[in-house]
Amino acid sequence: MSKIFPKSANALPLQIVIFLFVLGGVAAAGITYYATPAYLRVGYQPVQPVPFDHSLHAGQLGMDCRYCHASVEKSATSSVPAAQTCMNCHSIIKPQSPLLEVVRQSYQTGDPVPWVKIHQNPDYVYFNHSVHVARGVSCVECHGKVNEMVTVQQAKPHSMSWCLDCHRNPAPRLRAPGDVYNLDSPTLAEQGKLAQAQGYIHDWKVNAPTSCSGCHR
Repeated sequence: MSKIFPKSANALPLQIVIFLFVLGGVAAAGITYYATPAYLRVGYQPVQPVPFDHSLHAGQLGMDCRYCHASVEKSATSSVPAAQTCMNCHSIIKPQSPLLEVVRQSYQTGDPVPWVKIHQNPDYVYFNHSVHVARGVSCVECHGKVNEMVTVQQAKPHSMSWCLDCHRNPAPRLRAPGDVYNLDSPTLAEQGKLAQAQGYIHDWKVNAPTSCSGCHR
């Protein structure tokens, strides 16, 4: 009686196991590379209801970040400006521009401008803006050169590992207090003043948490 399966079929179970092992490795590598904030978030640049040009306002005109994001020094969140803030200037400058129609409607009705949020932390992540800017961490460290962006995009991954890199070694990322809102200013380390930055860490009692409870509350 002839055999139904050839002798080579004996190796099939082992081949299937090896195939599944390789497939799992490829899948894990793909997820590790692609399903990360650095790949999924960096470059996110939604169309906003009002084409606010940061490179014009914060760049060419030199407007301070705090004029629009007024609560950044006082609270955990960095507030989005109300239409009143915009109209302080645009009631005189280009008051009839069609690009500002959404702002004018918001000012008249009291309904907020439906801005699309770009930098979105998960609900289980706690981040306090005021703590960071008060300790020499410039806006540019987390948001990139916003003063050069026509339309703001996410420039940094904001992943847990990215945050921990800074928390474990904050000195190279610190600026002098007067340079925090100057997005073109170099860090103290870039100025060859790393020792001064380390002195700030001591004097300001910078103790960036690296435990889970520091950011997950």
